[in-house]
Amino acid sequence: MNRSKNQQRPGSLAWQRRGWIITTVVIAAGALIGLVMPVAFRTEPTSPPITVRTTVHAGQLASAPQVPFTGMMWRDYHGVLLPYSADDGPRDTANDLATGFARTPRGALLAAVHIVVRANVRWGPKVFEPTIEDQVIGPDAEALLAAAREAYEELRGDRPDGEALGRGYVVLEGFRWQGYSPAAASVDLVSAGPGDSDVTVRAVTRVQVQWQGGDWRVVGPPGGTWAGSAAPVDSTDGYVRFPGGGA
Repeated sequence: MNRSKNQQRPGSLAWQRRGWIITTVVIAAGALIGLVMPVAFRTEPTSPPITVRTTVHAGQLASAPQVPFTGMMWRDYHGVLLPYSADDGPRDTANDLATGFARTPRGALLAAVHIVVRANVRWGPKVFEPTIEDQVIGPDAEALLAAAREAYEELRGDRPDGEALGRGYVVLEGFRWQGYSPAAASVDLVSAGPGDSDVTVRAVTRVQVQWQGGDWRVVGPPGGTWAGSAAPVDSTDGYVRFPGGGA
């Protein structure tokens, strides 16, 4: 039996593409981005629920570790200002990628931001493919990569294969911890992008990371789509605001 667009199965590629569109107003990698269709939320009658994927026992997580912003720098990444720290990373940004994060709360936060942003199709397969292949883990990582590749093919139009799709238009505004330990962390990231009639659209995305192989890696979203991990928000009330370039 044929399904309409409103009857797509959560595991289908059509549903995964919907997830990529939703995450265009959230950050990050991959996470998480205001880059393609920031008004997509307005087509939804209700906000999608945020899915919690527990990476370690709840008793091992500190609810809200302090994250000092001293020494943090903001640099342009194709239109998106991203935070950097000499102490906490990323230590290697060759080939437009970002690796090498400290095993600290700030290192986990920076990893969540950089990996989710670079996992976005906007920058082309030279960025999103190695990011997802090397820095996204879990049972849904392969589905995330497949969805990204298909979304890129649909969005690139007449551009040469491999070419980036253009600059991003998003501001990282804040975050709120769901939990942190030296083994795993969960954080909600808030970003904003332009919507219809110059209205600012905000979204929050829950990103989870694990320490594996000497670095932080993002846990792939359920089903390979960020749709269940993202939701629109009206303001940054209740979140820690990023200083300087991020807000």
